Parts: sequence; structure tokens; C-alpha cells
Amino acid sequence: MEDLSIGLNTVWMLLAAMLVFFMQPGFALCEAGFTRSKNTANILFKNFVDFMVGSLLFWLFGFGFMFGSNGEGFIGMPNFGDLSFYTHPAGLPVEGFLMFQTVFCATSATIVSGAMAERTKFNMYVVYSILISLFIYPIEGHWTWGGGWLMNGEADSFMMRTFGATFHDFAGSAVVHSVGGVLAFVGAIALGPRLGKYDKHGKSRAIPGHSLTLAALGVFILWFGWFGFNPGSQLAVSTEADRVAVSHVFLTTNLAAVAGGVATMAVTWFKYGKPSLSLTLNGILAGLVGITAGCDAVSPAGAAIIGLVCGVVLVYAIEFIDAKLHIDDPVGASSVHGVCGILGTLMTGLLATDGGAFYGAGWGFFGAQCLGIVVIDLWAAAAGLVLFFGIKKIAGLRVDKRIEEEGLDIYEHGEQCYN
Repeated sequence: MEDLSIGLNTVWMLLAAMLVFFMQPGFALCEAGFTRSKNTANILFKNFVDFMVGSLLFWLFGFGFMFGSNGEGFIGMPNFGDLSFYTHPAGLPVEGFLMFQTVFCATSATIVSGAMAERTKFNMYVVYSILISLFIYPIEGHWTWGGGWLMNGEADSFMMRTFGATFHDFAGSAVVHSVGGVLAFVGAIALGPRLGKYDKHGKSRAIPGHSLTLAALGVFILWFGWFGFNPGSQLAVSTEADRVAVSHVFLTTNLAAVAGGVATMAVTWFKYGKPSLSLTLNGILAGLVGITAGCDAVSPAGAAIIGLVCGVVLVYAIEFIDAKLHIDDPVGASSVHGVCGILGTLMTGLLATDGGAFYGAGWGFFGAQCLGIVVIDLWAAAAGLVLFFGIKKIAGLRVDKRIEEEGLDIYEHGEQCYN
């Protein structure tokens, strides 16, 4: 019976990994649709690079950096492709667990490409994708999912002594999405806006993407993949408790997504006089990002609240970053993944049915969530500043003006998606 139980859990873990992998084409189509046709091949290629490079590096080094040293220290030890150092506590095969973690690593790296689209040198994209997969993601992952100090529940640990609770991020609002969003934000600052994005008075001009059809299909695929991202993080389905937990996460994930979409549709309808499809697509993603931290811990009503809040805030976050900060993010990655990843992590501390401040459990758990999201995103911001501005200073991050005007596809790759 134990073998059967582990077998069922392994199949579920690998199926979830497949679903999360399928988010890669979702990101690719979403980003391609929100940008111009002359850069489509470049967008698609970068999404392949994320997974190809990330898979190799995470297998060779990143898995050890994240899960090595028993969670102790700033970073684990590199494993050089040897997986024998790790034994999964639930008896799951280490090779399967590596694949499950690899697809999460690739997701964090691919978030950045959308915010830096249409003006980044392809060779420099490869460089920073390598460094995100090799160091930036595994280090903060070591502090959290790798058993590190933010999730150390021993009685004498720093988190328990300080807050009486550990940081909670069930599937990655902070670990994956906010890190990707913060890196996207810093990268967009380092690059500067696309040509023609702002007039001489600093007023923002819309640069429409070439296909809302592709963007909508991409969001549907991402939504589908999220049912592996969140429920799959339970990593087990063999007991009644597991089955109830997975079903609960499925429900909360979907409720947050639809609530986010409805909220954004309503806000844009009221604010602009017409409901915006492009913003509503991002509103759905905002709800999904927001619920990812606490999908196991909040009630269905709590999930809908998180989705609604993220869907409303998204509209104003995109507008503020674009019109006020003059940071050009073609797909809204900074707002969707960064702002809503932070919001979802914090709201978990308020709305968790066990330990949430709004459920009369005090503010300790909320304090743990605040500290966790601050240190994770400060790490991402500091690493991003060094990475992107270092590349900009040493080798140049942005393509020449002529290449940007005529399109990256021909100049960077010698081929086009549309002929």
C-alpha cells in the first residue's frame, strides 16, 4: 500500500509538472500578442531559451543551491548534476521532484522577458536568463522552499521567536512571481522605454500589440497551467486529506482568477467607458498570481476577495508605472507579477483561516508575511540592479535604434514569424 501511495503521488507530481511546463507556451503567446509583429520570433525564441538554459543549469547547480546544506546558510552547495545528496521527505523520486522544481524556476525567469520586450539584445537576454536561473531564484528559494530560515518552524528559530509563525508561500506568489515581477521592473528601468512610447512632454502613448487573439489564447493556457502550479504544490493525492486539500486549492485558484477578471472588467468599464479585453486578460492573471501564496490557507470567499483586490489594484498599478513613473512594461509584468504577488502574499497573512489576522489570531503571521516578502524582493531588486546595470555598463543591454525601429526578428535572428 505504501508503494501504491507513493506511486499515485509521483504520477500527480509529474502531471502537475507537465501542466506548469505548458505555461511556457502560455507566456510566449501572451507576450507575443501584446507586442508588435516585427518582434514575434524574438519573443518566442526567448521563451524557449528560458526553459532550455534554466533546465540545464538548475539540474547542474541550481537544485543544490536551493535544496542543499539542509536549508542552512545564505545558499546551498552546488550539486554538479549529482542528485544523491537529496532525499524527499515524502519518499518521492528525486528526479521527478527536480523536474517539478525546474518548471517553477523557468517560470520565474520567463516573467522578465515580457517587460523587457522589443528592445533587448538577444545575447544579453541569454546572459541574464542564465544568472536568474543559476543564482537569483535558487538563493531566495533556499530561504523558503529549500528549508531555510524563512520557513524554519523549530521552536528556537528566528521566525518562531520573532513572530510565532513562519513565512507561508504555498506555490509561489513571492518565491516565483514577485521575484520575476521585481526583476522585470528593474530590467525595464535599466533598458528605458521603447522608441515613441513617450512624447516630448512625457505623455504616454499606447503601442498596441499585434494580436489580442494570441494574447487571449496565452491567458487561457496560463489559467489551465495554473491548475498544476497551485494544486500540484500539494505533491500528494493518495490520502483523503490530500484529496480534500487539492480540491480546495483548485477551487480557490479558479475563484481568484474569475474574481480578478470581473474586477478589472468592471473598473475599466467604469474608468474608461468601455470594458478592456487586454486589461481584463491581465486581471485574470493578477487574481491567479495573488492567490498562489495562500490558495491552501484561505477560504473560497477569501480567495474571491484576494482576486477582486488584485484585479482592481492592477489597473491603477499599470497606469501608475506607465504614466507616472515612465517605466515602459509592454505586457504589464511588473504589475501583474510584482505588485499582485506582493499583495497576495500579504493578504494571506490577513485572510488565512488558521492564523490570519482577520480571524482573530493576532498579527504574528501577518508580520512573518511582511518580513518574508520584504527580504525576498529586496534580494531580487538588489541582484537585479547589479545584473542589469552591470550588463548595460559592460556590454550594452539594448539594441541599436535602427534594429528597434525595423524589428528584432530579422536583425537578431535572420527570420520572421510573418512573411
